[in-house]
Amino acid sequence: MRARADRVEAWLDRSDVDVLAIQETKCKDENFPWELFEANGYDVAHFGLSQWNGVAIASRVGMKDVERTFQDQPVFGKGGKDPIQEARAIAATCGGVRIWSLYVPNGRSLEDEHMSYKLAWLRQLNEHAESWLSEDPQAQIALMGDFNIAPQDEDVWDIDFFREQGLTHVSAPEREAFQGFLDSGYTEVVRPHTPGPGVYTYWDYTKLRFPKKEGMRIDFVLGSPALTERVSSASIDREERKGKGASDHAPVIVELD
Repeated sequence: MRARADRVEAWLDRSDVDVLAIQETKCKDENFPWELFEANGYDVAHFGLSQWNGVAIASRVGMKDVERTFQDQPVFGKGGKDPIQEARAIAATCGGVRIWSLYVPNGRSLEDEHMSYKLAWLRQLNEHAESWLSEDPQAQIALMGDFNIAPQDEDVWDIDFFREQGLTHVSAPEREAFQGFLDSGYTEVVRPHTPGPGVYTYWDYTKLRFPKKEGMRIDFVLGSPALTERVSSASIDREERKGKGASDHAPVIVELD
């Protein structure tokens, strides 16, 4: 985040967004560039514990009821050592919408302990997401961020490559976890406006993945029914992936009526 502060500020000015959800800030709260957002008229909340992970929300339509982690968020420690609730989820109500900025665990490999953690993390989040709609079917909720899952075959550049290599992000358990949110009543609000194939949100820095158009669609906005009804358009800012100092993810933008 600190290394890309200038790019973030320029993008905010260019895109004119009211709310921005950020993942993988890679800094502690005391090192977060608060002044960048405040100088541009945004309230901002950040949750960071170390140089890893980190999530934030910036809003110029108000911010209240900030929540760091979700209830009973699973913990992780490599080899079971010193497990903690990582800085992977932060929520705030902005302009009447409950925003969750989410950085879902990667999983690392299909047999890694991090994969069990990923699936437990998603399962616990979905239990809460379902309960929020049960409590208030008209709630406006957006679950957004890096889900580290490609739910459809067209969401990766070559599904055969992923399967032959036994890679993460496309396995049945991961896709079932993603589908769980849809079964709970949430909708992928961006895909109808950005249909594939060949439409991605992430390109690895290695092996010239971006110029080769070898990407993955792993960043999503899942909307509650009431929020989904308000979506007028959506886009993926692929241009922001270009140039020096670019993130390996492209911004995903949703417009509401």
